[in-house]
Amino acid sequence: MATKLNLSAPSDSDLSSLADQTASSRSINRSLRVAEKERRKNEAEDPFVLALKYFSDVEAGTPLFGNDEFEKNLVLVERLAYSKGLSPEAISIMLEFAMSLRMGNAPCVRVLKCLIPTTVVPQGAVVRAVVWLGVGKIPINTQILFIKWVLTVFDLIDAKDQLRAVYGFIFSFVTDENLCPFICHLLYLLTRKESVRVFRVRKLLELQSKLGRQPFLLHLLSLYKVFCPELVTLSIPSRMRSGFRNYNSPWKSALIAVQKRNGSQVASSTSLPFTIKDKTNPRKRKHCHLELPVLSSLVNKQAQTELSSSRKVVPLVQLHSLTQLLENMHRIELPAQMGSLLGSSLALQYLDCVQDESALLRLNFWLGYALHEEFLFCGDGGGSQTSEEALQFLDKLLSSQHFLQESFSSSEAFLYKFLSVWDGSLLRPQILSLLSNIPVVPSSQIGRLLFEPLMQLFFTSSLFFKCGLMECLSNMLLKWLTWHSVYALEDDLDISLNSHTSINMTLSGFKDSVMELVHFVGRLASVGLQLEGCHSLLLSFILDFYEAVCDTFLKYGLPLVVMPPPGVFYPALFSLDPVSVDRLAFIMYRYKVNLTSAKTQEKVTEQAFHISRQTFREFNQYLVVMVNCLWNSKMFNPGMGVQLGEELLLKSNVPQYWTSFDLIHHPAFMSYAVDFHQQCWPGRKDMDFNSIKHSKPWSWYLEYLYSQGYDGLKQFVPTP
Repeated sequence: MATKLNLSAPSDSDLSSLADQTASSRSINRSLRVAEKERRKNEAEDPFVLALKYFSDVEAGTPLFGNDEFEKNLVLVERLAYSKGLSPEAISIMLEFAMSLRMGNAPCVRVLKCLIPTTVVPQGAVVRAVVWLGVGKIPINTQILFIKWVLTVFDLIDAKDQLRAVYGFIFSFVTDENLCPFICHLLYLLTRKESVRVFRVRKLLELQSKLGRQPFLLHLLSLYKVFCPELVTLSIPSRMRSGFRNYNSPWKSALIAVQKRNGSQVASSTSLPFTIKDKTNPRKRKHCHLELPVLSSLVNKQAQTELSSSRKVVPLVQLHSLTQLLENMHRIELPAQMGSLLGSSLALQYLDCVQDESALLRLNFWLGYALHEEFLFCGDGGGSQTSEEALQFLDKLLSSQHFLQESFSSSEAFLYKFLSVWDGSLLRPQILSLLSNIPVVPSSQIGRLLFEPLMQLFFTSSLFFKCGLMECLSNMLLKWLTWHSVYALEDDLDISLNSHTSINMTLSGFKDSVMELVHFVGRLASVGLQLEGCHSLLLSFILDFYEAVCDTFLKYGLPLVVMPPPGVFYPALFSLDPVSVDRLAFIMYRYKVNLTSAKTQEKVTEQAFHISRQTFREFNQYLVVMVNCLWNSKMFNPGMGVQLGEELLLKSNVPQYWTSFDLIHHPAFMSYAVDFHQQCWPGRKDMDFNSIKHSKPWSWYLEYLYSQGYDGLKQFVPTP
């Protein structure tokens, strides 16, 4: 029993340890109380806290003029706002003070201009400020300034659910002509499917009949039509210029400066669409809109949990695998900034699978704004510095387009404008790659939009730009032909060229566009070869283009055959590079196969397309020239494409001039003829090329050329 009592009773050491712990706990609590008391004392003495308390407690009707206390407190708030930014609590207090007009209209504008958030903007403060607009006492210029501020900090607002709850109240301000452009922009950002109602569509249409086809009205109506096409019967143009103007907001530069001072803390807690780099050159332009925002949710985490439970939505940022994406495909909530989709492979998968028109509309709006702001509307004439930000932005855009296998309509509209001011060197690989991705342009517009600016650049640029442009146009043609072969309908009446746009084109219209492109490249190639002295590098890129053109019928199913112009055919035939001659032979062989197949179908089926006699005449002319030149040694005979006077040929003192361009004497194959002659007749000291023309040596020589990899020559005239 004594043993049990001893086991249950605490020892002296245990009692001592317990007393020490109690004393330590009391000491910690006392330290915390002292620290809290000191913090409150410091806050009470902090001039900024006192300034906020002043604006929070100031009564309505307090005089402004001669009020030194007001001036001192506002200067203090402005100084901190422009240096470090304002906390959410400070934003709420100052915004409430400004919009309530407690001290009249005069300080309102000044206070609004210093509302620079350091992290986020409380949604409740914005909602209360919007409600103050309905009081009717705020001047119209101040109302516009407030809406501009909301648009500037829209992506920093911590949630949007309460703002969407007062969507109808905000919509009521569209009837004010001065506010209408800005209200439409705000509504565009807040609109969801449940926001679209018949009476709102009618009101917008009434405004359009009154104000005309204003871009901001058309863009809002286009979003309404995406959500509810049955309510908006208005025809929306497939290509519209930017609907919401880029206003120079007074907060933009201040936000950038605050972000720079606060460093990564701001960037991690918000998703600003711009990033600041160290300023090494005061004259160097900073690309403020080219940093892709981080993929984040529309709302903060607390609001996100409430919305997810009530609406059963899943933020895209919470998905990490394709399996999760497929399981939640129809419950996905899009991010706050649509530009962040370009940096996420899962987001691109979502766009490709669902083809959400509203998401594409928002993404195109963001992308168009960034491209126009940084490359068209900038102050240095188009962004003269090839910055790392611009390269990364365009590379990310290109990778996204390659993933989706189609271009964005906003990048297409940007390119049409940018080509007219482009110098041909700024970001050349990226611009040419973007250009090669554009969808088919109608033949009535392709000259004005593409050919005129490209022709000016081609004839005034270097050899390497000419080669790059030829490669770009080759890729463009291949993508056009691929789109045709994939999206062509069975009845061959209409083809849909872009699954994310409303572009539809008849087969004849598509053929006209392709034909215009082929003829345009033919003109560029002919003149370009003359300007560059038939450079073999340029000729190689030109032949790449015609390797696609010669197979348009059999390989891509397009009933069209266009022959190369003489300015391309003859420089390739007389080229000093044997590879170019061989590639020309392969191209002519493919033309022969395509024409033969088309002619056969024309005789068998009634639906086959008709090939003009001029096309057959051109092909036969080229065929005769090549055979007589390379095989038959009948160069410069009557009826050949290249004719010289007999007297001039005799004055040249070239023996047997009619054999100058056969496979033995052709400058491109002379070295092969010499090597073949030495192998066949190693003991001969004199070089007699005529001995190769005998029956057996000639067939051996052809086999020798074919063994060197010149399959184009072998296919053009196969050996028996």
